Amino acid sequence: MTHENNDHLRLSAPAAVRNREPIEQVLVRVLDDQAYILELASGSGEHGVYMTQRHPGWRWQPSDISPAALASIEAWRAFTGSVNLLPPLRRDTLESWPDEHFDALVAINLIHISPWEVTEALMAKAARHLTPGGVLFLYGPYRRQGQHTAPSNAAFDADLKARDSRWGVRDLEAVIAEAEARGMVLELVDPLPANNLAVVFRRT
Repeated sequence: MTHENNDHLRLSAPAAVRNREPIEQVLVRVLDDQAYILELASGSGEHGVYMTQRHPGWRWQPSDISPAALASIEAWRAFTGSVNLLPPLRRDTLESWPDEHFDALVAINLIHISPWEVTEALMAKAARHLTPGGVLFLYGPYRRQGQHTAPSNAAFDADLKARDSRWGVRDLEAVIAEAEARGMVLELVDPLPANNLAVVFRRT
């Protein structure tokens, strides 16, 4: 399929365009020049496009459970011709995965738009599928010491819970505890624009 006839499949997420550069600046600090990266809930696929165009040594494996997202990622691949952006896969954190290992798992805006059991499963997957010393990168809004970090996050949390009572902005301390229970070590928590945090764990 040529990109002339699949332009309509290429989704664009304004948030992805806004946050991709700050996210990249964190990833550069924690990843080597050569890395095999699995992105979960890739959505439009624009993060993978951006990262692979700037880092030829990063093999970026996008994934999602949404057919529209998978189609968008494939359409972006065709449009950009990025060889290190791999064909998208369907990966559900709550299902078993093939026995494969990655240098990093990246989950951008996932754990607040999913039930808590997805966070629990994500930590188990990281413990199993990251190489030793591998990185789990999370991005999104969090509460700290039980408090929202901004009024906009409190409003967002209420909106999420209205959409699905199992969703919501997570307590950072609970996420850290879940990761540490799986042998992951917290490496950094960096404030990023729009009251979001980059949270990085490393598999011991």
